Amino acid sequence: MTTRDRDYQLMMNALADITRRRDADLESAEQAYQDSTARAAGELARAEGEAAAADRWAAAAAAQVLDVDREAARLWDQLRRARGLRVRALGEMPEPAAIESLPRVALQRRPSDQAQPPRESARALLARASARIDDTIRPPSRRSLPRWVLPLLPVLGALIAGAMGLLAAGLVTMGGADVPGGALVRGAGWLCFLIAPSAGVPVAAALAHRRLQARLDVGGIGLTLLGGMIAATLLSLSFAASH
Repeated sequence: MTTRDRDYQLMMNALADITRRRDADLESAEQAYQDSTARAAGELARAEGEAAAADRWAAAAAAQVLDVDREAARLWDQLRRARGLRVRALGEMPEPAAIESLPRVALQRRPSDQAQPPRESARALLARASARIDDTIRPPSRRSLPRWVLPLLPVLGALIAGAMGLLAAGLVTMGGADVPGGALVRGAGWLCFLIAPSAGVPVAAALAHRRLQARLDVGGIGLTLLGGMIAATLLSLSFAASH
């Protein structure tokens, strides 16, 4: 083999080696491109999903803001039109506070944020304000006692009157003994006898107002007095018979 043939053979071998390395580099580049494309597609899909979720949350938040604004306007108008209170100076409903003036902890970016402590929702606050307005401004005549309460009023009046009558009997008996200030004790006992029939009325009114958010009307007062008078009469007869 001549020198020219050897040189030609070496050049062909070198060319084949370069071709193999080029093919290997092209294959690696193609694989890297495919991997990068797949990762980019995955990141894009995840970003689109997060954007769609953010859009849904923003739409729900905007709807909730509109509902809260309408309810606040209704409550403000109800407060302005209330009778018997000086509320004309309230004027128009104030604008909400600017977001720049709110503390950072009050700005909840997403519903999934759990870093902040749980706060009461705007709907709950408006419901509490509505109950407060209804309780203090709404005419009491619109809220009557439930029917199931009426049979209990004479029983309540009788129990309170009985307790007051027993207290009065004890004071009268104690005042009849030789104790200092016996006359005053005896007078307090007779005073308790006088107020015993009607002692259940303020108790019934307080229970109706606090527990049932209602007002004790004339019929309820009459039923409570009826029970108290019956109990006081029986205690008076029993006390008179024993003396």
